Amino acid sequence: MAVTMADIAHLRKMSGAGMMDCKKALEEAGNDFEKAMEIIRKKGQAVAAKRSDREAAEGCVLAAHDRAFAAIVALKCETDFVAKNADFIALTKTILDVAMAQKPDSLVELLAVPLADGRSIENHVIDRIGITGEKMELGFFEYVTGESTISYIHPGNKLATIVAFNRTLEYQVARDVAMQVAAMNPVAVTPSEVPQKVIDSELEIARDKARQSGKPENLIDRIAAGALQKFYKDSTLLQQDFVKDSKLTIEQYLQQQDRVLTVTTFKRVTLNLE
Repeated sequence: MAVTMADIAHLRKMSGAGMMDCKKALEEAGNDFEKAMEIIRKKGQAVAAKRSDREAAEGCVLAAHDRAFAAIVALKCETDFVAKNADFIALTKTILDVAMAQKPDSLVELLAVPLADGRSIENHVIDRIGITGEKMELGFFEYVTGESTISYIHPGNKLATIVAFNRTLEYQVARDVAMQVAAMNPVAVTPSEVPQKVIDSELEIARDKARQSGKPENLIDRIAAGALQKFYKDSTLLQQDFVKDSKLTIEQYLQQQDRVLTVTTFKRVTLNLE
C-alpha cells in the first residue's frame, strides 16, 4: 500500500518528526504506524548514543509560577538554530507545564513523568534527538515554594529566575526582585546562607591581594574581613543595591511594601556564562 500524505501527516502529528522522516519510516514499516513510531524512536536512541560525548550548551530556559509554587526547566541542545525552533520551544513548554502540574521533587522524577501519549518525558526528548540529529538533554529542573512566588524569563529564553516570599505581595514588586536575581546573580538571600567554602575562598583571595599590595601581616585578617563584608553587600540578594534605585537595598525596597516582607529562597538558571 502506497504511503499517502494523510498517513505522513498523521505520523508527523504523533511523533513530531519531519515529513521525509515520517515517509521513510512508514515505507520501511509497510504503513504500520506502531512500527513506524518504533523506527523513529530507535533512530533517536541511535543518534543519542552516537552524540553522547557532545556538549549541549545551547537550549531553551522557561519558568512559570502559580501562587505557592514556581519552577524552571532548561531543555538543552547543541546549536542555537535548534534552540530557536518552534517545536523545540513547544516541547520545553510542555515539560514545564507537566512540572507545574505534577510538582516532582527532582529532575529524575520529572523525566519519568508520562505525557499524554503515555511515553515519558525522557523518551520524548530522545525522540527529538532522532528528529534534529543533535544531542539533547533536560539539563535543569528547579523549583521553589513559599507563601507566594514569581517567575521571570529573560528575553531570548536563555535565562530564568524564580523567587519565593514569606508573604503575598504586589506582582510588580515580586517581578522587580526576580529581575534583580537575573541581573545581579546573587549567591544567597542573606550572608548566613552563603556556603562556608565560598566564604573561605573569598577570605583567602582578600588575604592574597592584601599581601601582594604590601599590607602589614597584622592587618591582613582585618582587611580580609572588610572585603568579606563588601562581598556580602555585592552578592547576597537582600543586601544588594536595588538595580532600579541604588539608594535602596532589596531588603529596604521590600520593607517599604511590608515591614516583614522578605525573600525566602530563589533559583537562577542560565545557559550563558554570566
